[in-house]
Amino acid sequence: MSKYILNRTFSMVVTLIGVSILVFLMMHLIPGDPVTYILGDFASEEAIVEMKSTLGLDQPLFIQYIDYIKNVLQGDLGTSYITGLTVIEEITARFPITVQLALYSLIIGSVVGILMGILAAVKQNTIFDQLAMVISLIGISAPGFWIALFLIWIFSYQFSVFPISGYQGFYSLILPSITLGLGSAGNIARMTRSSMLEVIKQDFMRTAQAKGLAMIPMIFKHALQNAMIPVITLIGLQFGFLLAGAVVIETVFALPGLGSFSIEAITKRDLPTVQGLVLFMAFLFIITNMIVDLVYSLVDPRIKY
Repeated sequence: MSKYILNRTFSMVVTLIGVSILVFLMMHLIPGDPVTYILGDFASEEAIVEMKSTLGLDQPLFIQYIDYIKNVLQGDLGTSYITGLTVIEEITARFPITVQLALYSLIIGSVVGILMGILAAVKQNTIFDQLAMVISLIGISAPGFWIALFLIWIFSYQFSVFPISGYQGFYSLILPSITLGLGSAGNIARMTRSSMLEVIKQDFMRTAQAKGLAMIPMIFKHALQNAMIPVITLIGLQFGFLLAGAVVIETVFALPGLGSFSIEAITKRDLPTVQGLVLFMAFLFIITNMIVDLVYSLVDPRIKY
């Protein structure tokens, strides 16, 4: 186990270095000048040169990257051009909203998706199977912003049950969580159905049925447990996708999380903020995948590392 974790840690470091190089080059090569956003369009040439020198943007890209990596290794992700706060401070302030949104969405998506997948597998080729797959297809195909606007129109505008936008506590995250969770539920339902159909056809399931075991214990205790490995993999990946999907949903619902802040940072060419956010999200995605791999051995004791 320790050797496995060590290998994954080394792989994580290499991946993060690659991500840092890609995002650094992309942010420096796309059109636009961050100094223009800071000083305005009518700044003097002397002020622009001085600001570039202050920010270190007058150095070659290689030198800028080396300086950036040195600061990252010291726990410094830079300072936001927009707010003047450090990127770590911005992440600390905004991450709780984003992670709550992702977790609530994952819970909704997992519960709804697994139940729909089980129903579709047990009632294969019936109206229940077809209805579950149609619902999952809608959840996967429908754009997130369209679902968000539809839910706002019903539950905020027509019935005034939930706030339209802004963060006012738990109730402000219900509609965004449902919006993100529907897409995850569709993917998880299809995976659960496929995995359950394979397990249901196994000999041990026929033996349990022949012994007269009740349907519900047989499905949830025997079939689902053996079908969960690919589902757990998908759920782990969905958490990373939900963090990324929060960019659009936070913007629609005006939530002050990392997603909406990253949109503002990209628009205004806030280089340290974008680089820090992408690096932080990549780290979370890698850690999530590592945790999912370790959970395998808890679900199926036959898996060893």
